[in-house]
Amino acid sequence: MRIWLFACLVLLTACQPLPPLPVWQSPEGREQAELGVIVDLHSGARLTPAQLVERLAPASRLLIGEQHDNPDHHALQLWLLQALATQRPPGALLLEMLNPEQQARVDALRVQVARGQWPTDLPQALAWQAGWDWVLYGPLVRHALPRREPLLAANLDPAEIKRIYRAAPELQGAASIAPAVSEALRAQIRESHCQLLPESQLPAMLAVQQQRDRRMAERLLAAPAPAVLLAGGFHVRRDLGVPLHLADLGATSGVQVLQLAEVGAAVSAAQADFVWYTPGQSARDHCAALRQRRAP
Repeated sequence: MRIWLFACLVLLTACQPLPPLPVWQSPEGREQAELGVIVDLHSGARLTPAQLVERLAPASRLLIGEQHDNPDHHALQLWLLQALATQRPPGALLLEMLNPEQQARVDALRVQVARGQWPTDLPQALAWQAGWDWVLYGPLVRHALPRREPLLAANLDPAEIKRIYRAAPELQGAASIAPAVSEALRAQIRESHCQLLPESQLPAMLAVQQQRDRRMAERLLAAPAPAVLLAGGFHVRRDLGVPLHLADLGATSGVQVLQLAEVGAAVSAAQADFVWYTPGQSARDHCAALRQRRAP
């Protein structure tokens, strides 16, 4: 009986039209031929948005990578959540931007919102962290709170990060601790800190990065399926991030990775299953600003 009901639900949702695509907001790369292109990285085939949704819908665990400050990535994430809802039953949504100490607030707000009672100041009610631009993430959260599937924290608490920084726990698993993975992540940490980070801090920074990825993998495995994780592009990479930890935890099937990437970015089949190219934000030389702040 349950299989029959699920089949009926699939047939009903498959007939629903997809929502309209968002309008591009970022300024750079609008003249490039790959703007808006979606690629199946394993076959090289170009896909329509509808074809992408059709291929993503069967995934029991879908990881969507973003550039945090690109509004087009957040608009496409919202579109994908709305589109997938027409193709498959409710599961769970997990956010890198939420940590465990916020979960009780999220759960209480979902009950409140289900009664039609929205707080006057939603970011305050969520204890939303200032490091995540609410203008960009607010529409995603507002979409998720009234829905049937739970909205779940996928990150570490600040106190956990401090403990890991002081004394890194041993990471279990062959894939995630491979030397090539560790060295690539160290290089990424150096680059993101503009080559200014003392080498003595690298082991702790690497441990925090990998423990974040391990937590996201654990939360994905514990979440009701089909589950979607929204996180930074490096976190969802197949060759460096959460998928390696999923493999170490025994999840070797049902995982799909979609990277939202700015035009001109190189994304390979080793890193993701699909890529969707968007315009980019204006060039930002954060390294110059960082060096200036450190100057005597």
